[in-house]
Amino acid sequence: MKFSEFNFHKDLFKGVKIAGFKEPSPIQEMAIPIIENGSDLVGQAHTGTGKTAAFGLPMMDKLAKGEIERALVITPTRELATQVADELYHLGRFAGIRTLTVYGGVGYGRQIALIHKGVQIVVATPGRLKDLYKKGKIDVFNPEIVVLDEADEMLDMGFLEDIKEIFEYIPQNRQTLLFSATMPEPIKELAKHILYQPEFISVVSEEETTNNIIEQRYYVIHESQRDEAIIKLLETEKINKSIIFCRMKREVDRLTEHLQALGFNVGGLHGDLEQQDREVVIKAYRRGETKIMVATDVAARGLDVKDVTHVFNYHIPFDPQSYVHRIGRTGRAGKSGQAITLVTTEEFKELQRIQKEVGAQMRLATIKGGEGIDSSGFAHLLEKVESLPIHPDAASVIAYMGEMDRELLLEKLISPLIEAEQDHIGSQIGFDQTSVDEMLEGFTHEQKTVRSKNRRRKRR
Repeated sequence: MKFSEFNFHKDLFKGVKIAGFKEPSPIQEMAIPIIENGSDLVGQAHTGTGKTAAFGLPMMDKLAKGEIERALVITPTRELATQVADELYHLGRFAGIRTLTVYGGVGYGRQIALIHKGVQIVVATPGRLKDLYKKGKIDVFNPEIVVLDEADEMLDMGFLEDIKEIFEYIPQNRQTLLFSATMPEPIKELAKHILYQPEFISVVSEEETTNNIIEQRYYVIHESQRDEAIIKLLETEKINKSIIFCRMKREVDRLTEHLQALGFNVGGLHGDLEQQDREVVIKAYRRGETKIMVATDVAARGLDVKDVTHVFNYHIPFDPQSYVHRIGRTGRAGKSGQAITLVTTEEFKELQRIQKEVGAQMRLATIKGGEGIDSSGFAHLLEKVESLPIHPDAASVIAYMGEMDRELLLEKLISPLIEAEQDHIGSQIGFDQTSVDEMLEGFTHEQKTVRSKNRRRKRR
């Protein structure tokens, strides 16, 4: 099928041609005729499959032909709202269709004024939109088409009740379109509540799961090796764009500065950034001016960037759901991606819990380090030496070797320790399977010992 086969308004079709659209994607081919026909729709599709054009083109066609006067698109985040509005603007600019983004963090005045002047499409986030409706600021805005985009993201971000309340302010005689990558039970219930006899379409195959799109692996490291490990991975992986997830804002700032100092093309994103600075960072990343984004979970919610090949968990996330959302930034639109997690020996049990709960197939891996001993390796050796017991005859042996060069003596004595600790001082970052198995056996033994001691205390 060709785009020319759709009976779009001639001015809208100019935008389609300039955008380079020739053949519709599967979601577009299925959705556009249904929307043009006026039916409600539930569409299941991942980001990057052409969803915005799938609902945007027929919606704007109705506006251009005078069949409707207003349309509303609700998105989970301001970043996605901006992206959707930009795409709609470029497709509909020759038809004179005016688009407005509405989100929090900026003043109400301009947003309210433009809505009252008759802007045709509003792309809004749930919080600000609900606030405007609740305060009676936009009673004049009665959309005839409403699109709920990334519905599952809104559910995960806690917006479900806001969405239900927003629909109480919107006229019943509307066309409603719901798009979601997944269909959890609350989204199905929402669809029953806000849609009327919808048609269902899906371009997500049953086989298209996280496990076969995204290769997941982990590295069991010492705490002191986190920076070294992430740097080595950034240097050796074939990366287009990547996101590095940290738990805390201060860790984002520190790691961003550290990587920038080493010459990496990187930006940092967290909740304390001013809106203007946030938009600068995201635009630079989206355009490819920066290739690496260091971010917190909250900051990256709804961040929709194409061609993210790698997601790095600098710190393991707090819960399994966060893990799913993090790695979901890659492996989109059927493309493969890499999800890489760094864990310490203390965090390994938490990783196993996440593996079990999300059904993830993760592979243990190691990173080949550089030649010689790295800085964390020196610290590790010092720690080992400081922990060694002193034999009662040590002083006598040293006295007996008195004529031997002291430096040579130290070198000979430290060499066996270096050989024994070879896996932990730079030649390799991360434990291999044998070391991990030994570590787990040690944990099991330690747990049994603790339980035995506790039982003895109870008997007393």
